[in-house]
Amino acid sequence: MPTTTADFRAAAPESPPAGGGGITLVCGTRPELIKLAPLMRLLGDGCAVVYTGQHYDRSLYARIRADLPPSDRFCELGVGAGRRGGQLGRTVSAVDEVLADRPGRVVVVQGDTTSALAGALAANAHDLPLVHVEAGLRSHDRAMPEEHNRVLIDHLADLCCAPTALNRANLLAENVPEGRITVTGNTVVEALRTALPPAEDRRAVLAARGLARDRFVLATIHRPENVDDPERLAVILRELGRLPLPVVFPLHPRTAKSIERAGLRPLLDRLVELEPQAYPAFLALAAEAAVLVSDSGGIQEEASVLKRPVVVVRRSTERPEIAGTFGTRVLPGPGIGAEVARWLDDVAGHRERLRHVESPYGDGSASARIVAALGALAGHRAATAG
Repeated sequence: MPTTTADFRAAAPESPPAGGGGITLVCGTRPELIKLAPLMRLLGDGCAVVYTGQHYDRSLYARIRADLPPSDRFCELGVGAGRRGGQLGRTVSAVDEVLADRPGRVVVVQGDTTSALAGALAANAHDLPLVHVEAGLRSHDRAMPEEHNRVLIDHLADLCCAPTALNRANLLAENVPEGRITVTGNTVVEALRTALPPAEDRRAVLAARGLARDRFVLATIHRPENVDDPERLAVILRELGRLPLPVVFPLHPRTAKSIERAGLRPLLDRLVELEPQAYPAFLALAAEAAVLVSDSGGIQEEASVLKRPVVVVRRSTERPEIAGTFGTRVLPGPGIGAEVARWLDDVAGHRERLRHVESPYGDGSASARIVAALGALAGHRAATAG
């Protein structure tokens, strides 16, 4: 069930309500911070932000924190990593304490992380209305912890902000009441457009690394299914090393630890290894690459906004909207090279064709729609209480 830009435009509010008083955003990872930044800007200083530090790593966090709108209501919890159950318990407890000390009217969580689930459970414990941004995504793969998280959050939420019509259909199929669902688009569109450097600056980023537009591949691999298994990780690194173009490889901290632990560092010799990149610098590389190779959910969305092809290295995906247009999914192995070769057969032609394909994630007004929906939810709750 595709969603077109016209569908979003027809539903867009003319002017969102101002101020975010009484709203608490709970997040814990770099992608959540990136995607919630447009909403934070729109809500203003009245909005409180609770950052759990679920995936805390200074090389990732410091860069994105510097790009966030300033706020004197930014609370860092530093729960850190650990086994899933223990981490969830610590995070629920920490967020619960914040909500007790700083009562609000609405809790907003984004995505499918442990932090998002913890925020949802803490909101439920305080009988606070819960809003789930990026609701209704489904991989139908129960081996993914994230699938359990997003299903639980959606069924706890008072308002499910679904990025696409397909996500809405997923929710309806699970008997989530229609009145609790609104299709908003995805805030990643706004976040990307704000952060993407202009063409001149992108050229400078490439020149500094000896790269040329459409003459390199950008790859990111970090998901547990790929990096926690040494054999699977080795297969992926070997396949990347065999590609006919230079492969730029920003090294995620989790991936770096797995490579060191498994003794796979020699496999990086054929790749252009980079430290984790600030979001604008990463987008500069992604926008100019011939093709992207990734297991990231966010990059699947970003590829559709940047109009670049992405080879998704995963056993399943919760973002099938880009299949057949911007993305194709393969398992670790020779399929990586075969699919990249298909996109490399006519890089200029593919770039021109994709330029005319609409992103399924909306027109860049998702945050305005979410704020309008927040206002409607608050009004409904007040009327019901009265």
